Amino acid sequence: MRRTHRCGEISNQHLGHEVCLQGWLWHERDFGGVIFLDLRDRAGFVQCVIDPEAVPEAHAVSQGWGSEYVVEIEGEVIARDAENVNADLPNGDVEVRVRVARLLAKSETPPFVIEDDPRTSEETRLRERFLDLRRAPLQRALALRHKLTLATRTVLDEAGFYEIETPMLTRSTPEGARDYLVPSRESQGAFYALPQSPQLFKQLLMVSGFDRYFQIVRCFRDEDLRADRQPEFTQIDIEMSFVDMGDVQEITEALVRRLLEVAGHDADPDFGHMTFHEAVDRFGSDRPDLRFGHELIDMTEIFADAGFNAFAQVIAAGGVVKALRVPGGGSWGRSRFDKLTGVARDAGAKGLVWLKKADGEVTSPIAKFLTPEVIAALEARAELEDGDALLAVGDQWEAAALATGALRSSLARTEGWIGSGMRFVWVTDFPLLERHAEADRLVARHHPFTSPLAEDFALLETDPLAVRAQAYDLVLNGVELGGGSIRIHESDVQARVFAALGIDEEEANEKFGFLLRALRFGAPPHGGIALGLDRIVMLLAGLDSLRDVIAFPKTTSASDLMTNAPGSVSSSQLEDLGIRLTSVEGETE
Repeated sequence: MRRTHRCGEISNQHLGHEVCLQGWLWHERDFGGVIFLDLRDRAGFVQCVIDPEAVPEAHAVSQGWGSEYVVEIEGEVIARDAENVNADLPNGDVEVRVRVARLLAKSETPPFVIEDDPRTSEETRLRERFLDLRRAPLQRALALRHKLTLATRTVLDEAGFYEIETPMLTRSTPEGARDYLVPSRESQGAFYALPQSPQLFKQLLMVSGFDRYFQIVRCFRDEDLRADRQPEFTQIDIEMSFVDMGDVQEITEALVRRLLEVAGHDADPDFGHMTFHEAVDRFGSDRPDLRFGHELIDMTEIFADAGFNAFAQVIAAGGVVKALRVPGGGSWGRSRFDKLTGVARDAGAKGLVWLKKADGEVTSPIAKFLTPEVIAALEARAELEDGDALLAVGDQWEAAALATGALRSSLARTEGWIGSGMRFVWVTDFPLLERHAEADRLVARHHPFTSPLAEDFALLETDPLAVRAQAYDLVLNGVELGGGSIRIHESDVQARVFAALGIDEEEANEKFGFLLRALRFGAPPHGGIALGLDRIVMLLAGLDSLRDVIAFPKTTSASDLMTNAPGSVSSSQLEDLGIRLTSVEGETE
């Protein structure tokens, strides 16, 4: 027989049916000669029963079967005895009475148990990823990824978008992160780059008149990794002509609502709006988690003349003091505050000031510098209650806010502040440019093709750091789902932005000449967004790591433990490319 059903599909609707199942032997139990087999495939599992008296041949065949053997079962679907019904399983009221059993493939003993909790290290699971992927949580995550991808295509097709592929081999362009470079054999000494995004190509498609484009596209960035970042990742990439920011947000919200529906969540959430300045000032982040309050408090005015010189000097230099009230922090010891000082310093702060109130008394390492009036003002401003603590950071506005925001995020996890639900917010009006501290020059906050707000055009030459961008990020529960902008569609404006970035005409033409030429041939106003598919699946599946929603992910060192990539190549391959390795691990070749 051919396979008639998947294992997890068997239910009481199939009672009396003859079925043929194929899958992996998950569990085997022998009760006085009667063998119970749990047969598993991607749809789930079903219990199969082999009675040695009724089917001696099938019983004999099954002897010696082990975990993860691939087998075929033919039999009849029957109801379980009432005392054996498992109400916790979708098909716990039925089983398959085996008539024929066949072995399709043997298996060595797996290095870990194929269970929801495999009780082994992530390194082992990544090395044996083909086994790890048999686990139900990963199979559910990848099934959801498929459904969300399919829904994305349907929504955008219904909205008049074309799916168009853009090149994987292109030229290196500065977009913020390091490129993965690919040497050219035909043009030795020259290199392609794997795309960090299809940004320039999708803008060219708008110039070409395609009007509405999308692509579910693989992108690559050679940057430091973490739980929500991989060197290769997938974007839902969207671009539209003749639109403003509201149009792009509208289609994005429609897409997100469909994805929420597919994933079984509330499909009609609120989409809040907040400027970059408001988000950073209130929550200490440009991707604020709105599932909890604990907003930042401005203490600048109080500390300006408080007698604490460290903060007074910061304020005199144009800085601010941002603070965070911590309920229950009044009982903490010095070691807890020292750990939080480390969190603040890791976020860029020079240090952390703390006060705590216990039994009606406020104590602090800086209490000797503060008058009773100042302490009372701090208590009043922070609404400090008995048993609370106050954390304060002094620095330039953004630095102080981001460091205090890092404290807010850290404490939210440890103190249980985080609520439930899906809290979306659009963050807008980002600075167009920022100063790169190491290079001591201006760089684009997003990318250099983002249009300034029309009312800020005049500041490009006189006060470039004050220019705001027509940029917008969609944030969910403190995670950036994606970002986009209205693009520059006039060549003279693009040249002015390049000039503000220190890119002269010669360099601009060398790197972006094709774009500048295109913009001179009737480019429509256009804009778009790129949403991180991996992050969307991770959040909607309720998971914590991107590696759980990607079939074959990399480690935090960008390596593939299963295939041992990256790896060495032969000298003949290098010779074909005109490459000579001058040093590998300190050895000259």
